[in-house]
Amino acid sequence: MKKLLKAPVAVFLAILARAILNKYQPQIVMVTGSVGKTSTKDALAAAFSETHFLRASEKSYNSEFGLPLTVIGAKNPWENPAAWFGVFQEALALIMLPSHYPKLLILEVGADRPGDLKRILRIAKPDAVVVTRLPDVPVHVEAYEGPQAVRDEEFTPAYALNPEAPLIICAEDTYAKTMAARLPVSVTTFGFSKDADICIASPEFYAEGEASGMRAQIDNEEIKVQGALGRPQLYAPAAALALAKALNISRADVLAGLANYVAPPGRARVLLGIHNSYIIDDSYNASPAAVEEGLSSLSLIPQKGRRIAVLGDMLELGRYSQEEHARIGTLVAQKADMLVAVGVRSRATYEAAKTAGLSEDAAYAVDTAQDAATLLVDLVSENDVVLVKGSQSVRMERVSEALLRNPEDASRLVRQEREWKRR
Repeated sequence: MKKLLKAPVAVFLAILARAILNKYQPQIVMVTGSVGKTSTKDALAAAFSETHFLRASEKSYNSEFGLPLTVIGAKNPWENPAAWFGVFQEALALIMLPSHYPKLLILEVGADRPGDLKRILRIAKPDAVVVTRLPDVPVHVEAYEGPQAVRDEEFTPAYALNPEAPLIICAEDTYAKTMAARLPVSVTTFGFSKDADICIASPEFYAEGEASGMRAQIDNEEIKVQGALGRPQLYAPAAALALAKALNISRADVLAGLANYVAPPGRARVLLGIHNSYIIDDSYNASPAAVEEGLSSLSLIPQKGRRIAVLGDMLELGRYSQEEHARIGTLVAQKADMLVAVGVRSRATYEAAKTAGLSEDAAYAVDTAQDAATLLVDLVSENDVVLVKGSQSVRMERVSEALLRNPEDASRLVRQEREWKRR
Protein backbone atom coordinates (compact mmCIF):
# COMPACT_ATOMS: atom_id res chain seq x y z
CA MET A 1 0.00 0.00 0.00
CA LYS A 2 2.82 2.41 0.87
CA LYS A 3 4.47 1.81 -2.52
CA LEU A 4 1.16 2.35 -4.31
CA LEU A 5 0.65 5.69 -2.55
CA LYS A 6 4.20 6.92 -3.11
CA ALA A 7 3.81 7.83 -6.80
CA PRO A 8 0.55 9.85 -6.51
CA VAL A 9 1.85 11.65 -3.40
CA ALA A 10 5.03 12.60 -5.29
CA VAL A 11 2.96 13.91 -8.23
CA PHE A 12 0.69 15.94 -5.95
CA LEU A 13 3.68 17.38 -4.08
CA ALA A 14 5.29 18.36 -7.40
CA ILE A 15 2.11 20.13 -8.54
CA LEU A 16 1.87 22.07 -5.28
CA ALA A 17 5.58 23.00 -5.30
CA ARG A 18 5.41 24.24 -8.92
CA ALA A 19 2.40 26.38 -8.09
CA ILE A 20 4.20 27.93 -5.11
CA LEU A 21 7.31 28.70 -7.17
CA ASN A 22 5.23 30.18 -9.99
CA LYS A 23 3.48 32.45 -7.54
CA TYR A 24 6.47 33.76 -5.56
CA GLN A 25 9.28 33.50 -8.17
CA PRO A 26 12.21 33.09 -5.72
CA GLN A 27 15.79 32.96 -6.97
CA ILE A 28 16.86 29.31 -6.98
CA VAL A 29 20.37 27.96 -6.36
CA MET A 30 20.76 24.21 -6.89
CA VAL A 31 23.55 22.20 -5.31
CA THR A 32 24.39 18.92 -7.07
CA GLY A 33 27.26 16.41 -7.20
CA SER A 34 28.29 13.07 -5.70
CA VAL A 35 29.87 14.20 -2.43
CA GLY A 36 29.68 17.25 -0.19
CA LYS A 37 26.24 18.50 -1.24
CA THR A 38 24.80 19.02 2.24
CA SER A 39 27.93 20.72 3.56
CA THR A 40 27.95 23.04 0.55
CA LYS A 41 24.24 23.79 0.86
CA ASP A 42 24.70 24.66 4.55
CA ALA A 43 27.71 26.87 3.80
CA LEU A 44 25.74 28.74 1.11
CA ALA A 45 22.87 29.28 3.54
CA ALA A 46 25.23 30.65 6.19
CA ALA A 47 27.08 32.85 3.68
CA PHE A 48 23.95 34.51 2.28
CA SER A 49 22.01 34.75 5.54
CA GLU A 50 23.24 38.32 6.06
CA THR A 51 21.94 39.57 2.71
CA HIS A 52 18.94 37.40 1.78
CA PHE A 53 15.64 36.20 3.18
CA LEU A 54 16.30 32.58 2.29
CA ARG A 55 15.40 28.98 2.88
CA ALA A 56 17.69 25.98 2.39
CA SER A 57 16.92 22.27 2.17
CA GLU A 58 16.65 20.77 5.63
CA LYS A 59 19.26 18.10 6.30
CA SER A 60 19.57 16.15 3.03
CA TYR A 61 16.14 16.79 1.53
CA ASN A 62 17.27 16.31 -2.06
CA SER A 63 14.76 13.94 -3.70
CA GLU A 64 11.45 14.34 -5.54
CA PHE A 65 9.90 14.29 -2.05
CA GLY A 66 12.54 16.35 -0.25
CA LEU A 67 12.67 19.23 -2.72
CA PRO A 68 8.89 19.95 -2.63
CA LEU A 69 8.95 19.77 1.18
CA THR A 70 11.66 22.46 1.15
CA VAL A 71 9.64 24.60 -1.26
CA ILE A 72 6.61 24.26 1.02
CA GLY A 73 8.69 24.78 4.17
CA ALA A 74 7.48 21.56 5.82
CA LYS A 75 9.27 18.85 7.76
CA ASN A 76 9.27 15.21 6.67
CA PRO A 77 5.97 13.69 7.84
CA TRP A 78 7.47 10.20 7.59
CA GLU A 79 4.56 7.73 7.77
CA ASN A 80 2.13 9.92 9.69
CA PRO A 81 -1.06 10.47 7.61
CA ALA A 82 -2.19 13.40 9.75
CA ALA A 83 1.18 15.10 9.27
CA TRP A 84 0.93 14.61 5.49
CA PHE A 85 -2.51 16.23 5.54
CA GLY A 86 -0.95 19.17 7.38
CA VAL A 87 1.73 19.49 4.66
CA PHE A 88 -0.93 19.66 1.93
CA GLN A 89 -2.90 22.25 3.92
CA GLU A 90 0.24 24.35 4.36
CA ALA A 91 1.00 24.19 0.64
CA LEU A 92 -2.53 25.16 -0.38
CA ALA A 93 -2.46 28.09 2.03
CA LEU A 94 0.74 29.36 0.39
CA ILE A 95 -0.90 29.12 -3.03
CA MET A 96 -4.25 30.67 -2.12
CA LEU A 97 -3.26 33.26 0.50
CA PRO A 98 -0.58 35.98 0.56
CA SER A 99 2.60 35.06 2.41
CA HIS A 100 6.04 36.48 3.18
CA TYR A 101 7.89 33.86 1.12
CA PRO A 102 11.72 33.55 0.91
CA LYS A 103 13.44 35.45 -1.90
CA LEU A 104 16.18 32.82 -2.25
CA LEU A 105 15.91 29.02 -2.17
CA ILE A 106 19.05 26.90 -1.82
CA LEU A 107 18.04 23.44 -2.96
CA GLU A 108 20.15 20.33 -2.63
CA VAL A 109 19.30 17.87 -5.41
CA GLY A 110 20.33 14.25 -5.77
CA ALA A 111 19.68 11.15 -7.85
CA ASP A 112 19.39 7.47 -6.94
CA ARG A 113 18.09 6.28 -10.31
CA PRO A 114 18.25 7.50 -13.94
CA GLY A 115 15.82 10.33 -14.57
CA ASP A 116 15.56 11.51 -10.94
CA LEU A 117 17.01 14.95 -11.66
CA LYS A 118 14.93 15.41 -14.80
CA ARG A 119 11.84 14.91 -12.63
CA ILE A 120 13.14 17.42 -10.11
CA LEU A 121 13.82 19.96 -12.88
CA ARG A 122 10.17 19.74 -13.90
CA ILE A 123 9.39 21.20 -10.47
CA ALA A 124 12.08 23.87 -10.20
CA LYS A 125 14.51 25.52 -12.62
CA PRO A 126 17.80 26.88 -11.25
CA ASP A 127 19.09 30.42 -11.60
CA ALA A 128 22.54 29.26 -10.45
CA VAL A 129 24.11 25.82 -9.98
CA VAL A 130 26.91 24.64 -7.70
CA VAL A 131 28.47 21.28 -8.62
CA THR A 132 30.45 19.81 -5.74
CA ARG A 133 32.56 16.93 -7.06
CA LEU A 134 32.08 14.14 -9.61
CA PRO A 135 34.47 11.30 -8.67
CA ASP A 136 35.77 8.39 -10.73
CA VAL A 137 33.41 5.90 -9.07
CA PRO A 138 30.35 7.74 -7.76
CA VAL A 139 27.76 6.41 -5.36
CA HIS A 140 24.58 4.87 -6.89
CA VAL A 141 26.61 3.70 -9.91
CA GLU A 142 24.98 0.25 -9.77
CA ALA A 143 21.72 1.81 -11.04
CA TYR A 144 23.42 3.31 -14.13
CA GLU A 145 25.26 2.08 -17.20
CA GLY A 146 28.53 3.34 -15.74
CA PRO A 147 30.23 6.18 -13.83
CA GLN A 148 29.88 8.71 -16.65
CA ALA A 149 26.13 8.13 -16.75
CA VAL A 150 25.97 9.08 -13.05
CA ARG A 151 28.09 12.17 -13.68
CA ASP A 152 25.87 13.17 -16.60
CA GLU A 153 22.80 12.86 -14.39
CA GLU A 154 24.32 14.88 -11.57
CA PHE A 155 25.39 17.58 -14.00
CA THR A 156 21.85 17.86 -15.42
CA PRO A 157 20.88 21.02 -13.48
CA ALA A 158 23.70 22.91 -15.23
CA TYR A 159 22.09 22.18 -18.59
CA ALA A 160 18.92 23.93 -17.38
CA LEU A 161 20.73 27.24 -16.78
CA ASN A 162 20.06 30.28 -18.94
CA PRO A 163 23.02 31.63 -20.96
CA GLU A 164 25.51 33.53 -18.80
CA ALA A 165 23.93 32.21 -15.58
CA PRO A 166 26.43 31.28 -12.80
CA LEU A 167 27.84 27.76 -12.75
CA ILE A 168 30.18 27.01 -9.84
CA ILE A 169 32.48 23.97 -10.13
CA CYS A 170 35.51 22.47 -8.39
CA ALA A 171 38.76 23.42 -10.10
CA GLU A 172 40.22 19.92 -9.53
CA ASP A 173 37.24 18.16 -11.11
CA THR A 174 38.20 17.34 -14.69
CA TYR A 175 34.79 15.83 -15.42
CA ALA A 176 32.89 18.96 -14.38
CA LYS A 177 35.36 21.21 -16.24
CA THR A 178 34.95 19.19 -19.44
CA MET A 179 31.15 19.30 -19.27
CA ALA A 180 31.06 22.97 -18.29
CA ALA A 181 33.18 23.90 -21.31
CA ARG A 182 30.27 22.92 -23.58
CA LEU A 183 27.84 25.37 -22.00
CA PRO A 184 27.27 29.11 -22.64
CA VAL A 185 27.30 29.88 -18.92
CA SER A 186 29.47 31.93 -16.57
CA VAL A 187 31.83 29.47 -14.85
CA THR A 188 33.54 30.24 -11.54
CA THR A 189 35.89 27.68 -10.00
CA PHE A 190 36.95 26.91 -6.43
CA GLY A 191 39.55 24.54 -5.02
CA PHE A 192 43.17 23.95 -4.09
CA SER A 193 44.47 24.55 -7.63
CA LYS A 194 46.42 27.76 -7.99
CA ASP A 195 44.40 28.67 -11.07
CA ALA A 196 41.05 28.41 -9.21
CA ASP A 197 39.03 31.63 -9.12
CA ILE A 198 38.59 31.04 -5.38
CA CYS A 199 41.80 29.39 -4.17
CA ILE A 200 42.20 27.39 -0.94
CA ALA A 201 45.72 27.60 0.54
CA SER A 202 47.53 26.45 3.70
CA PRO A 203 44.88 24.02 5.01
CA GLU A 204 45.43 22.72 8.54
CA PHE A 205 43.68 21.29 11.57
CA TYR A 206 43.39 23.67 14.49
CA ALA A 207 42.56 23.20 18.18
CA GLU A 208 41.90 26.25 20.32
CA GLY A 209 40.66 25.37 23.79
CA GLU A 210 37.56 23.19 23.29
CA ALA A 211 37.12 24.38 19.69
CA SER A 212 38.68 22.52 16.78
CA GLY A 213 38.26 22.14 13.06
CA MET A 214 39.88 23.08 9.76
CA ARG A 215 41.20 26.46 8.70
CA ALA A 216 42.79 27.82 5.55
CA GLN A 217 43.38 30.93 3.53
CA ILE A 218 40.48 31.04 1.07
CA ASP A 219 40.73 33.84 -1.46
CA ASN A 220 43.24 35.48 0.92
CA GLU A 221 40.87 35.40 3.91
CA GLU A 222 41.27 33.07 6.90
CA ILE A 223 38.23 30.81 7.00
CA LYS A 224 37.49 28.26 9.73
CA VAL A 225 35.17 25.26 9.55
CA GLN A 226 34.18 24.44 13.09
CA GLY A 227 34.13 20.91 14.40
CA ALA A 228 35.12 19.01 11.25
CA LEU A 229 38.28 17.44 9.87
CA GLY A 230 39.85 17.04 6.44
CA ARG A 231 40.70 19.11 3.39
CA PRO A 232 37.29 18.45 1.75
CA GLN A 233 35.62 20.39 4.57
CA LEU A 234 37.09 23.58 3.06
CA TYR A 235 35.38 23.09 -0.29
CA ALA A 236 32.01 24.18 1.12
CA PRO A 237 32.96 27.73 2.21
CA ALA A 238 35.09 28.10 -0.94
CA ALA A 239 32.04 27.24 -3.08
CA ALA A 240 30.03 29.86 -1.17
CA LEU A 241 32.66 32.51 -1.86
CA ALA A 242 32.72 31.49 -5.52
CA LEU A 243 28.95 31.91 -5.86
CA ALA A 244 29.08 35.21 -4.01
CA LYS A 245 31.73 36.41 -6.46
CA ALA A 246 29.63 35.31 -9.43
CA LEU A 247 26.55 37.10 -8.06
CA ASN A 248 28.45 40.23 -6.93
CA ILE A 249 27.29 39.80 -3.34
CA SER A 250 29.04 41.79 -0.60
CA ARG A 251 32.23 39.96 0.42
CA ALA A 252 32.08 41.38 3.95
CA ASP A 253 28.53 40.10 4.46
CA VAL A 254 29.44 36.68 3.09
CA LEU A 255 32.42 36.37 5.42
CA ALA A 256 30.24 37.41 8.36
CA GLY A 257 27.75 34.69 7.45
CA LEU A 258 30.42 32.03 6.99
CA ALA A 259 31.68 32.70 10.51
CA ASN A 260 28.53 30.89 11.68
CA TYR A 261 28.93 27.87 9.40
CA VAL A 262 29.32 24.51 11.13
CA ALA A 263 29.72 21.24 9.21
CA PRO A 264 26.54 19.11 9.35
CA PRO A 265 26.34 15.98 11.54
CA GLY A 266 27.97 12.83 10.25
CA ARG A 267 30.40 14.69 7.96
CA ALA A 268 33.85 14.26 9.52
CA ARG A 269 32.76 15.86 12.78
CA VAL A 270 35.45 15.70 15.48
CA LEU A 271 34.07 14.42 18.79
CA LEU A 272 35.65 13.45 22.09
CA GLY A 273 35.86 9.70 22.57
CA ILE A 274 36.34 7.30 25.46
CA HIS A 275 39.80 6.97 27.03
CA ASN A 276 40.84 10.44 25.85
CA SER A 277 40.47 9.43 22.21
CA TYR A 278 39.14 11.41 19.24
CA ILE A 279 36.29 10.24 17.02
CA ILE A 280 36.06 11.42 13.42
CA ASP A 281 32.34 10.84 12.94
CA ASP A 282 31.93 10.55 9.17
CA SER A 283 29.00 8.17 9.47
CA TYR A 284 26.40 9.86 7.23
CA ASN A 285 27.31 7.94 4.07
CA ALA A 286 30.25 6.51 2.14
CA SER A 287 31.65 6.37 -1.37
CA PRO A 288 35.17 5.40 -2.47
CA ALA A 289 36.30 9.02 -2.92
CA ALA A 290 34.91 10.06 0.46
CA VAL A 291 36.46 7.10 2.29
CA GLU A 292 39.81 7.86 0.69
CA GLU A 293 39.61 11.45 1.95
CA GLY A 294 38.57 10.22 5.39
CA LEU A 295 41.62 7.97 5.63
CA SER A 296 43.86 10.87 4.64
CA SER A 297 42.37 12.97 7.43
CA LEU A 298 43.45 10.47 10.11
CA SER A 299 46.94 11.95 10.20
CA LEU A 300 45.74 15.54 10.67
CA ILE A 301 45.02 15.23 14.39
CA PRO A 302 48.37 15.33 16.25
CA GLN A 303 47.67 12.46 18.62
CA LYS A 304 50.23 9.95 19.91
CA GLY A 305 47.88 6.97 19.77
CA ARG A 306 46.82 4.63 16.99
CA ARG A 307 44.88 5.54 13.86
CA ILE A 308 41.86 3.24 13.75
CA ALA A 309 39.67 2.99 10.64
CA VAL A 310 36.16 1.64 11.27
CA LEU A 311 34.72 1.19 7.78
CA GLY A 312 31.28 -0.10 6.88
CA ASP A 313 30.08 -1.35 3.52
CA MET A 314 29.94 1.12 0.62
CA LEU A 315 26.64 0.32 -1.07
CA GLU A 316 25.27 0.81 -4.58
CA LEU A 317 28.62 0.36 -6.34
CA GLY A 318 27.44 -2.55 -8.48
CA ARG A 319 30.21 -4.25 -10.45
CA TYR A 320 32.77 -1.86 -8.94
CA SER A 321 32.06 -2.99 -5.37
CA GLN A 322 34.68 -5.72 -4.92
CA GLU A 323 37.40 -3.71 -6.64
CA GLU A 324 36.74 -0.49 -4.72
CA HIS A 325 36.43 -2.17 -1.32
CA ALA A 326 39.75 -3.93 -1.96
CA ARG A 327 41.40 -0.69 -3.11
CA ILE A 328 40.30 0.97 0.13
CA GLY A 329 41.79 -1.93 2.09
CA THR A 330 45.18 -1.31 0.49
CA LEU A 331 44.94 2.36 1.47
CA VAL A 332 44.03 1.40 5.05
CA ALA A 333 47.31 -0.49 5.36
CA GLN A 334 49.15 2.70 4.37
CA LYS A 335 47.21 5.21 6.46
CA ALA A 336 45.89 3.41 9.56
CA ASP A 337 47.26 1.22 12.34
CA MET A 338 44.08 -0.79 12.79
CA LEU A 339 40.98 -1.71 10.77
CA VAL A 340 37.53 -2.80 11.82
CA ALA A 341 35.61 -3.75 8.66
CA VAL A 342 31.82 -3.86 9.02
CA GLY A 343 29.56 -5.85 6.67
CA VAL A 344 29.84 -8.50 3.99
CA ARG A 345 31.20 -6.20 1.26
CA SER A 346 33.88 -4.86 3.59
CA ARG A 347 35.39 -8.33 3.88
CA ALA A 348 37.24 -7.38 0.68
CA THR A 349 38.61 -4.34 2.53
CA TYR A 350 39.69 -6.57 5.41
CA GLU A 351 41.45 -9.12 3.17
CA ALA A 352 43.17 -6.47 1.05
CA ALA A 353 44.43 -4.62 4.14
CA LYS A 354 46.04 -7.81 5.45
CA THR A 355 47.55 -8.57 2.06
CA ALA A 356 48.99 -5.05 1.99
CA GLY A 357 50.73 -5.54 5.35
CA LEU A 358 48.25 -4.89 8.17
CA SER A 359 48.95 -7.50 10.84
CA GLU A 360 46.41 -10.12 11.93
CA ASP A 361 46.06 -8.58 15.39
CA ALA A 362 45.29 -5.16 13.85
CA ALA A 363 42.52 -6.24 11.47
CA TYR A 364 39.00 -7.26 12.42
CA ALA A 365 35.92 -8.13 10.37
CA VAL A 366 32.43 -8.03 11.91
CA ASP A 367 28.89 -8.24 10.57
CA THR A 368 27.11 -5.20 12.01
CA ALA A 369 27.70 -1.75 13.43
CA GLN A 370 26.59 -3.02 16.83
CA ASP A 371 29.22 -5.78 16.66
CA ALA A 372 31.84 -3.14 15.86
CA ALA A 373 30.71 -0.95 18.75
CA THR A 374 30.96 -3.85 21.21
CA LEU A 375 34.45 -4.73 19.95
CA LEU A 376 35.77 -1.17 19.97
CA VAL A 377 34.66 -0.28 23.48
CA ASP A 378 37.41 -2.64 24.67
CA LEU A 379 39.91 -1.92 21.86
CA VAL A 380 40.09 1.88 21.92
CA SER A 381 42.76 3.21 24.23
CA GLU A 382 44.45 6.46 25.28
CA ASN A 383 45.00 9.03 22.49
CA ASP A 384 43.63 6.88 19.65
CA VAL A 385 42.00 8.59 16.65
CA VAL A 386 39.01 6.65 15.33
CA LEU A 387 37.50 7.24 11.88
CA VAL A 388 33.91 5.95 11.62
CA LYS A 389 32.47 5.75 8.09
CA GLY A 390 30.01 3.66 6.07
CA SER A 391 26.94 3.82 3.88
CA GLN A 392 23.71 5.03 5.39
CA SER A 393 21.94 1.70 5.87
CA VAL A 394 24.93 0.23 7.74
CA ARG A 395 24.09 2.71 10.54
CA MET A 396 27.68 3.47 11.54
CA GLU A 397 26.50 6.31 13.80
CA ARG A 398 25.80 3.54 16.33
CA VAL A 399 29.57 2.97 16.54
CA SER A 400 30.24 6.65 17.12
CA GLU A 401 27.55 6.79 19.81
CA ALA A 402 29.05 3.85 21.70
CA LEU A 403 32.48 5.51 21.74
CA LEU A 404 31.44 8.99 22.89
CA ARG A 405 33.19 10.32 25.99
CA ASN A 406 30.18 12.52 26.72
CA PRO A 407 26.84 10.71 26.08
CA GLU A 408 25.07 14.05 25.55
CA ASP A 409 27.13 14.48 22.36
CA ALA A 410 24.80 11.92 20.77
CA SER A 411 22.66 14.92 19.78
CA ARG A 412 25.51 15.91 17.43
CA LEU A 413 25.32 12.63 15.51
CA VAL A 414 23.36 11.97 12.34
CA ARG A 415 20.04 10.05 12.27
CA GLN A 416 18.98 10.73 15.84
CA GLU A 417 15.31 11.27 15.00
CA ARG A 418 12.85 8.90 16.66
CA GLU A 419 11.83 7.49 13.28
CA TRP A 420 15.43 6.55 12.45
CA LYS A 421 16.09 5.17 15.93
CA ARG A 422 13.21 2.72 15.53
CA ARG A 423 14.67 1.20 12.35
